[in-house]
Amino acid sequence: MLNKIIETKKEEVQSLQLPQRVDVSRYSLKKALIQNNNVQVIAEVKKASPSKGLIRSDFHPESIAESYQRGGAAALSVLTDEPYFQGKRAYLTAVKNKVSIPVLRKDFIIDRLQLEESERIGADAVLLIAAALEPQHLHELYLEADEKGLEVLVEFHSKEELESVMKIFKPAIIGVNNRDLKTFNTTLTVTEELSKCIPADSVFVSESGIYTHEDLQFVQNYGADAVLVGESLMRQTNVELALRQLKGEKFHDQSLS
Repeated sequence: MLNKIIETKKEEVQSLQLPQRVDVSRYSLKKALIQNNNVQVIAEVKKASPSKGLIRSDFHPESIAESYQRGGAAALSVLTDEPYFQGKRAYLTAVKNKVSIPVLRKDFIIDRLQLEESERIGADAVLLIAAALEPQHLHELYLEADEKGLEVLVEFHSKEELESVMKIFKPAIIGVNNRDLKTFNTTLTVTEELSKCIPADSVFVSESGIYTHEDLQFVQNYGADAVLVGESLMRQTNVELALRQLKGEKFHDQSLS
């Protein structure tokens, strides 16, 4: 599936029309994820996925984003891929105009034009996926993003991917995807295994497969500074309550139930 998605992205880049630049406030993803000793949550605004199909039919990105911010999300991730995740780049801009926390553009970025597009639509940070890019190309895009004022979450799934990139440079924010993008198998043991390879001064984000507070505690025990959570929150009617429960908050506010 990953190869199919990347081929689609190559076609998209060929006809990419850059939008007008939006005027929005900018926030640091890295700073947001190291606010205190608690595990921070990057909450994802996500309508669908190739493996799970439609996740949320009642999909209103702006209100979801506001609920996440009220629930204590440190940052947001917004899916902008249209063919496979039913996302839109307009969703990211709409969300940016409603919240005062960093917004990560979640897409399959393979070209510098997509970085220019990301900056123009208001993203604070972008995702670069090691499984989708040669290490040298990934590094070039990383540097290009930095020049544009975009922070980068560099995502890995295997020790081999991580070691290949680390031979060239050390990402400031490292994501470990517990989901194999080729098979879609998901297990938190990926975070456990790769935790030994994460530099101490890189922000460590565990992604996918996190459904409960116990899951969050599991990855925290292996050094995760933050988690990126989408599906488990998006399937809940009240995403603010779901986020608070994921974080382990104890409260008795009946208005949230």
